[in-house]
Amino acid sequence: MRLFLRNILLFFGLLLLIYPILVAFTGYFIPQLFKPNISYKIGAYGHLHSRIKEVKNSVKNVDVLFVGSSHAYRGFDTRNFKNIKSFNLGSSAQTPVNTQVLLKRYLDRINPKVVIYEVYPGTFVGDGVESSLDIISNDKNDIYSFDMALELNNIKTYSTLIYGAFCDCFGLNTSFKESKIINEDTYISGGYVERKLKFYKSDRIISMNKWSFNKKQLSTFKEIIDMMKERGIKLILVFAPVTDKLYNSYINNSYVDSLMESYQLDYYNFNELITLNDSIDFYDDHQLNQNSVNKFNVKLTEMLFKNNNLTK
Repeated sequence: MRLFLRNILLFFGLLLLIYPILVAFTGYFIPQLFKPNISYKIGAYGHLHSRIKEVKNSVKNVDVLFVGSSHAYRGFDTRNFKNIKSFNLGSSAQTPVNTQVLLKRYLDRINPKVVIYEVYPGTFVGDGVESSLDIISNDKNDIYSFDMALELNNIKTYSTLIYGAFCDCFGLNTSFKESKIINEDTYISGGYVERKLKFYKSDRIISMNKWSFNKKQLSTFKEIIDMMKERGIKLILVFAPVTDKLYNSYINNSYVDSLMESYQLDYYNFNELITLNDSIDFYDDHQLNQNSVNKFNVKLTEMLFKNNNLTK
């Protein structure tokens, strides 16, 4: 029995040693088609690489920091906040688990007076794996990356992190420069991504649904709230506009409102506060087009000036 246990321990010890080597070899030499569990895509969708580079090089002591999903980095145009120094640290499919990593890494450096957290309910439903891969691929990996991987406990996140650490260690991406314009997207200094002007055209049927929040995401969200309180940073929650078609397909939006209001923070559901037209104001189910980003930001700016004394 002892021999059996010793052999088992030896096997797992060798596996722990060999597995990272196999991941590094596979990630570097094998085409993406044959490595589904390694999703290392530097400069991928959303311009996170450019955003992180800007944070490291020039962003300090802002008035307002935006965090959240694509609704944040495509919805809060920092050019529209002319009397407010702001930065957008949103990323694709960013859940609270992912937001926490970025805040632990950069909050003290950015040192905002106010954090505006875009709280699209869908980001509280998911596991955070998609955003974890984006963060691992486009930022330098550290202890917070490993904490995130352990929290998510997903083979794809583990494998991508191992390969990401390998790339960091050997400086494989030091010469990479992300293009400012990728397809229809343009990166704007300040963390915003502008989409070429388009209009929503879809006759697809969206089934009725119900928000069902992930307990792990809610627990991490509460930790983020506590982090802001400890640092004396005002936290504002914003449910950014989506199409009426998408918004009304969920039968428990009032539950979302009551949940967010229960945290006793300023919370604004702009789906109820601003009148928009699906065909004119959006380019897909989720995202405002540029004309209506400007319209939305005017409303938001009025709120910031009125309630937070951010006038310079």
